[in-house]
Amino acid sequence: MVKSLQDTTTLHNGVKMPWFGLGVFKVKEGQEVIDSVKWAIKHGYKSIDTAAVYQNEEGVGQAIRESGINREELFVTSKVWNSDQGYESTLQAFETSLQKLGLDYLDLYLIHWPGKDKYIETWHALEKLYKEGRVRAIGVSNFHIHHLENLLKNSEIKPMVNQVEYHPHLTQTELHEFCKKEGIQLESWSPLKRGELLNDSTLVEISQKYNKSVAQVILRWDLQNGVVTIPKSIKENRIKENADVFDFELSQEDMEKINSLNKNDRIGSDPDEMTAGFE
Repeated sequence: MVKSLQDTTTLHNGVKMPWFGLGVFKVKEGQEVIDSVKWAIKHGYKSIDTAAVYQNEEGVGQAIRESGINREELFVTSKVWNSDQGYESTLQAFETSLQKLGLDYLDLYLIHWPGKDKYIETWHALEKLYKEGRVRAIGVSNFHIHHLENLLKNSEIKPMVNQVEYHPHLTQTELHEFCKKEGIQLESWSPLKRGELLNDSTLVEISQKYNKSVAQVILRWDLQNGVVTIPKSIKENRIKENADVFDFELSQEDMEKINSLNKNDRIGSDPDEMTAGFE
């Protein structure tokens, strides 16, 4: 059972990754992202997840420096964007991200979306960065099973993480089973379905039973399903509240009730149809 904000899952290469972190998707560069990250660190978060396309890596880096925390205590993730896919362009994109963040290394670097035909060579660039010790772990985001199967056939190093849209309306059970079998850690983006789930009557009922918010119930469900989760917020009280999920445990019956809300409904793009940046 995950007991605290500092608890970690061990990736298949032995690197420890926090179960819980802060996502900064759509958090504005400048003061907004600086405040979010500093508040998260202040309240005990160790994991920060950004991406080149979020255009806020500089603010994330500034917040880390201003927080005064030791770099080694943090777990920082970024992602290569679609238009930078390809071997050389990925290596260049990584340098740009590091420079913007003001860091010497990343803890996790992900391919943001599979696209059609470049993700294998992009992956080979990630393998090179990993072997050189520039990044402690490498992985993918938004990969379906068929993408992963193709990648595993054409790579030396297995991805350590697959970060996907995952919430009670999109439980991705087959993908989750496949990742477990392969030793790939599943990670959830948009765990609260951008707020859409907060009025669901089943979740409201469960939340009242535990005297917790619906958001806290969903985030706890992620953790009990063995899924790393990175909710975003730009409000200090919400950042703190989101992480207050370590003092209760959902019963098996309630876990199953939440699992049964699945309707394979996405709020983001289907990875097979996502073309932005690839044209």
